[in-house]
Amino acid sequence: MVRKFFAALMLASAMSAPLAHAEGPASSATWAQLNGDQKQVLAPLAAEWDALRPWQREKMLDIARDYPRMNPQQQDRVRRRLDNWSRMTPYERENARKKYQQFNTLSPEKQEELRAKWREYQRLSETEREKLRGNRPEPTPEDDLGN
Repeated sequence: MVRKFFAALMLASAMSAPLAHAEGPASSATWAQLNGDQKQVLAPLAAEWDALRPWQREKMLDIARDYPRMNPQQQDRVRRRLDNWSRMTPYERENARKKYQQFNTLSPEKQEELRAKWREYQRLSETEREKLRGNRPEPTPEDDLGN
């Protein structure tokens, strides 16, 4: 759940803010109009592609365009995040967008503090995480956002 949330945060940034430039023909491209490389990268979004807003399509096409220049770790991260995003409900996506926007309103120092806490939590074994959680649900970074 927490991994899903963080994976979604980054994708939420791409899916939540409209582009500053005008929408061109690429942003209105249907799934059938995408080339093979674009379809391969964006495959997790195939079922919903034609329902995406033009600016969301444009952002995803930007990711697909940059994908070949990414190192293998970056490519793997993109694949995981797109897959996680495609599995989220609309409610989970909206929640991820809101949390991402809240995170961006924090000072750089607070953002780094939360990132450090998250990295520390991720380094714990599952047993240690269970002990920390007790009967509570798995902690998420938004817990530190005052929610």
